Amino acid sequence: MPKKKSNSFSELKEIIARLRGPDGCPWDKKQTHASLRPFLVEESYEVLQALDENSPEKLRDELGDLLLQIMLHAQIADESGQFSINDVIQGINQKLIHRHPHVFGGKKATDVIEVEQNWEMLKQEEKTEGESILSGMSEQMPALTYSQSMQRRVAGVGFDWEQVEEIIDKLAEEVTEIKQASDQQERASEFGDLLFTLANIARRLDIDLEMALRSANQRFLRRFTYIEELCRQRGLNLADLSLDEQNVLWEEAKKKAG
Repeated sequence: MPKKKSNSFSELKEIIARLRGPDGCPWDKKQTHASLRPFLVEESYEVLQALDENSPEKLRDELGDLLLQIMLHAQIADESGQFSINDVIQGINQKLIHRHPHVFGGKKATDVIEVEQNWEMLKQEEKTEGESILSGMSEQMPALTYSQSMQRRVAGVGFDWEQVEEIIDKLAEEVTEIKQASDQQERASEFGDLLFTLANIARRLDIDLEMALRSANQRFLRRFTYIEELCRQRGLNLADLSLDEQNVLWEEAKKKAG
């Protein structure tokens, strides 16, 4: 007998509630917001991996796993009388309508930059009086992503360099300050400023710095493992090769492994 297609949101809600119910799954019933934290992080990164692999099928599955985490958190909150998944949906609906007056209202936006500026101004309107524009940002984000998010927020209210070339000049200044640092603590501080400046340049060039670095990591992994395989095939010990000999292999890996 063919299985019935289960693709309704209401059925998903019922499944989650049953899993957490008296006759549900022992594992699901024991979960808390705190115990689910690592799974939420893990599933988020698996979505990113699916995007990196450009796999629609894998992305579909991973988004489902991420949705499961959202539904479990909402169910736990519902059971304690805090809020339900319907409240979550109502909140995001209202937020999207409020922050898109150029779509749902009479305001006009001529380009993406104006949309982003309006978005940040409207977000600020939603905050209580005296609350920082940077409040509410999660410090659990990867540091590079956090840097770009902060810079994007303040740029939305005009706190930004006029030209990206000015930020690139600042990058050269930060490199000089690293060279001139008198001790390790100062060196680490200046290096942080260098990374922060790089994040700002990436933002202005519309580059997701976290994804760019992930891509660079993957290229390095691909090329280095190619070098290791070359050494195995040629009977070489990579550690015994000179830097020049290693660089020759590296250039070959760049051409062959991408």
